Amino acid sequence: MRNSKMSKILRRTFTALAVAAGFAATTASAADVEVRMYFPVAVGGPVTKIIDDYATGFEKENPGIKIKPIYAGDYQQTVAKVLTAIKGGDIPETAILLAADLFLLTDEDAVVPMDDFVKTADDAAWMNTFYPAFMENAKLKGKTYAIPFQRSTPVLYWNKDAFKAAGLNPEKGPGTWAEMRDMAKKLTKKDASGATTQWGVQIPSDGNTGWLFTGITTGAGARLTNADGNKVAFDDPKVIESVQSWHNLSKVDGVQPSGLISWGATPRDFLEGKAAMIWHTTGNLTNIKTNAKFGFGVSYLPGIRQNGAPTGGGNFYIFKGVPKVKQEAAFKFIKWMTTPARAAEWSVKTGYVATSAAAYDTPEMKAYTASFPQAIVARDQLKFAVSELTTHENQRISKVFNDALQSIMTGARPAEAALKDAQREGERILKDFK
Repeated sequence: MRNSKMSKILRRTFTALAVAAGFAATTASAADVEVRMYFPVAVGGPVTKIIDDYATGFEKENPGIKIKPIYAGDYQQTVAKVLTAIKGGDIPETAILLAADLFLLTDEDAVVPMDDFVKTADDAAWMNTFYPAFMENAKLKGKTYAIPFQRSTPVLYWNKDAFKAAGLNPEKGPGTWAEMRDMAKKLTKKDASGATTQWGVQIPSDGNTGWLFTGITTGAGARLTNADGNKVAFDDPKVIESVQSWHNLSKVDGVQPSGLISWGATPRDFLEGKAAMIWHTTGNLTNIKTNAKFGFGVSYLPGIRQNGAPTGGGNFYIFKGVPKVKQEAAFKFIKWMTTPARAAEWSVKTGYVATSAAAYDTPEMKAYTASFPQAIVARDQLKFAVSELTTHENQRISKVFNDALQSIMTGARPAEAALKDAQREGERILKDFK
C-alpha cells in the first residue's frame, strides 16, 4: 500500500517535472526566434527611439519573437553591410533597404518573394492595400519581393513670409517650372554689396543627384529607364532639356546657388531664411514643421510640361538562407509594422508618406491632416509619381548618371556631351541584361 502510494507520488512528480521541462523547452525554443532588422539610420536620434518602441510593442503582442534592430548608417552603408553579412554566412532576417535596390538584391539571389508567406485571405488582402506607385519597384516578373514602409516623394516647400515680403500670394506655391523660376526671381534678395542673402530656390545636387532630377525629367515627360531595368534613356532630348533648365536656374536666372548644392544643408538654409523655396523629401516634413519659425506651404513639384515626381525611400525585404520559422516571424513583424494605424503613426511622427489609403482613413490621420493639410500633398502627388532610377547594376548606373549630372551642374561639361557619354556607359554596363 505504502509502495503503491509512493509510486503514485513519484509518477505525479515525474509528470509535473516533464510538463515543466517541456514548457521550459518550448519557451526557450520560442525565445530563440530572433529577428534581426537592419535599419538605415545612424545610431541615436528620434527615429531609433520610434523603431525601438515598435520592436518592444511587437514583442509584447507576440511573445516568443525577439526583434533586434541594427542601425547601420545611410542606405548605401546599410545595403553594403547586409550583403557583406550574407556573403559571410551571418544572414539577417529582414532589412529596410532602398526600393531601388530591388534588382541588386534579386540579382544576388539574396531575397525571397513575399508571396511565399501569404497563407490566408487576410494576408492576400493586406498585400493589395499598398499604393501602386510604391509597388512599382517592389514587384518583378509577377512576384512581390518587398513591402513599402519608409517611402517618400520630394515636394516643394515655400516660406510664406518670404512670399508675402516679395509681393507674392503666400498661400499659393508655383504650379509650373516657369512659375517657379519667375517667383524665384522676385524672391532672390541681395545686400548693398551685391551678395545674395536669400536665394529664390534651392534644388540639392550633391549625393544622389538623380533622385530629385527624376522629378524634373518626369515633369518634362521623360522616363529614365524601362520596367525591366535593362535600358536607360539618359540622352533623351527631354532629359537634356531638363538638366539644362536646372543648370539655368543658377547660370542664367541667378536664382539658385552655383555649383553643387548640399542635400543636408538645404533644409537648414530654408529654416534660416537663406532659401525661400526648396525641393526636398517629404521625410523632412516633420522636421520643418517642428522647427520653422514662419508659416510654410507644401506643393507638388512644378513641372516643365506636367506634374511628376519620383518615389523614394525604403522597403522591407526578407532574406534567403535563414530558417523558415525566422522568415515567417519576420513576415509577421512586417505585416504588424504596416497596419494602417501604424503606417499612419509613422507618417505623423516622421513625415514619410503612409503607404496605403487605409492609413489615411484612420481617425488619427484624419485629425492630423485636418489640422496640417501639408501632410496630404505627397500622398496626392503619387498619382503623378514614377519609381526612381531602378536598374540592374543600379549602384554603378546611378554613379554614372550622378557623376554626369554633377559635372553639368558645376559647369565642367556641357549637358548634351555629358549625358551622351553617360548613355554609352550605361548601355555598356547593362549589355549582359538585355
